[in-house]
This record gives sequence, C-alpha cells and structure tokens, in this order.
Amino acid sequence: MASETAVDLQDERLLRDQGLRGAAIAFGRRVRAGDLGSLPVIIGLVLIWGIFSILTPTFLSAANLVDLLRQVAAVGTISVGIVLVLLLGEIDLSVGSVSGLASAILGVGLASAHWPLWLVVLVALAAGAAIGALYGLLFTRFGVPSFVITLGGLLAFLGLQLLVLGPSGSINIDYTSPIVQFASASFLPPWAAYLLAAIAAAGLLVSDLRHAARRRRAGLSVGSYSLIYLRAAALLVGLAVVAWYLSTDRGTIGSFVFLVLVVIVMNYLTKRTRWGRSIFAIGGNVEAARRAGIRVNAVYISVFMLCSIFAVVGGLMSAALINAATLSSGTGDVNLNAIAAAVIGGTSLFGGRGSVWSALLGIVVIQSISSGLNLLGFDASVRFIITGVVLLLAVIVDSLSRRSRVTHGAA
Repeated sequence: MASETAVDLQDERLLRDQGLRGAAIAFGRRVRAGDLGSLPVIIGLVLIWGIFSILTPTFLSAANLVDLLRQVAAVGTISVGIVLVLLLGEIDLSVGSVSGLASAILGVGLASAHWPLWLVVLVALAAGAAIGALYGLLFTRFGVPSFVITLGGLLAFLGLQLLVLGPSGSINIDYTSPIVQFASASFLPPWAAYLLAAIAAAGLLVSDLRHAARRRRAGLSVGSYSLIYLRAAALLVGLAVVAWYLSTDRGTIGSFVFLVLVVIVMNYLTKRTRWGRSIFAIGGNVEAARRAGIRVNAVYISVFMLCSIFAVVGGLMSAALINAATLSSGTGDVNLNAIAAAVIGGTSLFGGRGSVWSALLGIVVIQSISSGLNLLGFDASVRFIITGVVLLLAVIVDSLSRRSRVTHGAA
C-alpha cells in the first residue's frame, strides 16, 4: 500500500509539473502497475474493426455501423446492471429471464389488455424493482449466494414468462407504437446529433473543471488544465465525426443515444456520489466497508434492484426492436452477452474495480464480432466460439493485472 501511495503522489506531481508529458508518463506508470482500465478493450476493438474492415469492406460502411449501434442498445442496457452487481463482487444470472418477462408484459399489456404504454412500462418496471428487492433481501437476510438466488430466478421467471405469454407463445406488437418506433426507427437529424456532441463535450469540460476546483480547494494537486481542455476538444471532434459519418446513411439511432445517456448518468452516480463510492468500497472489502459505517445491506439491495430494472428496460427495448414478444425473448445468448460485455469491457469479476463504460465498450465489441462474422457468412456457432475466447482472454487479463497490482503493492 505504501508503494501504491508513492506512485500516486509521483503521478500527481507529474500531472502538475509536466503537463501533457507528465500525464503520459503517469499513465505509463499506472499501466506497468497493472491498472489497465479500458486500454485492453480499446486495443481489442481497434484490432477487431481493422481485421473485419480488411476482410469485408462493407463492415465500416455507415449502413452497417447504424445497424450495429441499433443492435447494441437492448443488451447494453442490461449489461449496465451487470456492471453494478459485478462491482460488488456478486453476479446476476437471471437478467435474461427478467428481460424476457418484461417483453411478455409489454406484449400482453399492449396487444391483449390494451393498456396505455405508460401503464405497461410502469408495471414492468415495478416487477423489475420487486424482483431485485427480493434478491437483495434473500442475499442480505439469509446469506444465500447471489449465484444460487439468481440461478433460481432464471428458471422461475422463465416459467413466469411462458405463463404470461399463454398458449400462443408469441404476441405481435403494433409497429406504430411509440416504443417500437423509438427502438427501431427513431434517428436523430444531423443538427441534433451535432448538438448532443457539443453538449457532451461541454459537460465533460465542466465536470473536469469542477473536479479540479474541488481538488484545489482541498489542497490537492490539480494536474494539467491543458489536458482537461484537450479531452473535451477530442471528444467534441470525435463525436462530430461519428455523427457526420452516420448521417450519410440513416443517422444516429435514438436507442443508442438512450444507452449512452444511461451510461453517463450511472457513471456519474458510481464515481461522484457517496452511494457509488460505497459500491466500490464494498466490492473491495465488505468488512472494512461495514466498519467504516457504510450501510452495506442497503447498498446490496439497491444494486440488485437496479440490475433487475435495467434488465426490464433492456427487455422492453428488445421486444420493441423485433416488434414482438416471443418464447425466445430473453433466452439464447442474452445472459451470455450481457455478462460478457461487462467483463470484456474491463469490469473485474473480483469486485471493486471497473466502470459503467465497460457495458458500452463490451457490447460494442461483441456486436462487432457478430456483425463481422455475419457479413463473412459464418453461422452462430463460430460467433459463440469467438465470443467465448474473447471473454476468456478478458478474464485472463483481469487476473494478470490484479496479480500485478498485488505484487506491485507488496513491493
């Protein structure tokens, strides 16, 4: 621990005294110490896109990228909840079944019961919150492992999904429904995409400046202001280029923008609030967190509830995307992709380390693999094999970086 503190102090001095060069040196030191962050997945994504762009030139076409982003929204939203649970060092294996149950509620509520959309969504969200609260209570009151609780939930809510759908097993949803239009056919005009890019860059700039001001008032080193402005400018240029390129086809899909907004909000809550810091503390050492006065049980329950709520939202978006609720909703590779996205994106299976951005990065990697293989004419078997290999590599990198941090701290 003393060694890690010394490295942190050296990094702060570099950031303060040497500007961008110091930031680069400090980043190199953190990587050598095993703090890889999102670096492996970003490198992997660049390699995946590079390989597929060589093998099939249409992979990076605007039309294919628009389709790719449309496909990531539903499972990516589910994966946000998985990230929160993994940060606690726990797991939820039932998100697929919960999302399938939500799709069944949507189909029955709109097509059979003829409820208004807002009521259907409210009922589905309430069901998700109740499921998560049940998980949290079983975990905190009876000490049942989350693996066992959610495995039981996987089976139970799959059965409930079949019961809600009824004998037909499939319910079509009116294509003109607002939720269907939003998930499958809602594209931003170019000016709106550019405006969102500017807002995102301005938000990052304001957030970083406020964070620097708080550190200065606390007597801590602030770092390079040039790096703060460079980050905001790079984000603005990058998002503007992406928005322009996507606008050469249909434009930026609204459901993907929704996923990004969810990630931004949850990233803020986990990194800048007491509740979020409590999640990391519990994932790092639950007993130390309890002795520090953190309401551990309340945090566990809130995270399980959020995970199930995000599974519900993902299920609603998935059903809206295919314009139907079926027996296959939430089954297949939904669980695999949601959990794999979080791990591939950089969230540790050991708890206490990761970022909500992992969900977004990981699902883009998975969907990129799927899209590229589909363009090359491979079937689902190859996609499962490659996704499994990528997941295994991500876990190996996580284990090695964790071992490196332990060794570095002991030194």
